Amino acid sequence: MNRKAFLVGINDYRPAGAGGPDLNGCVNDVKDMANTMVICGFEPRNIRLCTDRSATRDNILKGITWLTTDTRTGDSLVFYYSGHGSQVADTNGDEVDASDEILCPHDIDFARRVYLTDDDLRKAFANLPIDANLEVILDSCHSGTATRDIAYMLSVPERMRTRQKYLAPPIDFSFHIDYEPGLHRRRILRPANGHRETIVAPGLNHTLWAACRDNQTSQETEIEGKVRGVFTYHFCQVLRRSNAQITRRQLDRLVTAALKRAGFEQVPQLETSKEELREKPFV
Repeated sequence: MNRKAFLVGINDYRPAGAGGPDLNGCVNDVKDMANTMVICGFEPRNIRLCTDRSATRDNILKGITWLTTDTRTGDSLVFYYSGHGSQVADTNGDEVDASDEILCPHDIDFARRVYLTDDDLRKAFANLPIDANLEVILDSCHSGTATRDIAYMLSVPERMRTRQKYLAPPIDFSFHIDYEPGLHRRRILRPANGHRETIVAPGLNHTLWAACRDNQTSQETEIEGKVRGVFTYHFCQVLRRSNAQITRRQLDRLVTAALKRAGFEQVPQLETSKEELREKPFV
């Protein structure tokens, strides 16, 4: 069995360097996840990292191609992303029919559609062989507002503040979403009724770990002297302490409980098949 992981973390958004909608903890998240993958049995040579200005849309798609090439039945693959998420209205002429949740690469450009959609990821993962094991782990926002925590951010010390991994789209992409909050939404690799913590969906060729519900934001804050994504930190902690000898159902419950104990409102979501729910990850 081959094990491969492609891990993406983006602090530095265009323009390169200081400025722009930058984050602080995503590269630390990638380091945490890479070390955790080694503990889970992945060889370092089979783990690729893609961070900051290297994490363009094209390079992320190339990395996913490397991840999925020559995959055989029984192989274990991991695609991990830590960075901004956003949403755009998907319009057909003058009639709104949906809004799409997206992942934001370093070179995000709404006008030129330089982002990663559900369709991009499904196409990239479409030809995996039967019984290949793919874990998709996303530590990013999939909905919410960019100003939800402004009062909180101004009322607490800098070291205790949380930052949301949500990049607000420009008004020409968010106008319909703002006026029609009930608009049907296409979620990143998730079904439309994804409001439960665990979603059992038959026939999937992947397992999806999402850092928060579709109506929440994913947070980063200072933990143990470093800024980290709160979901990634607790996800890695549970995997390390259990040495990955834990079922997906148990992992999901323990990570959710850890976030709640730590005082964070975001609730992780797991989407997988009934069979995979009872199995160990990365096996």
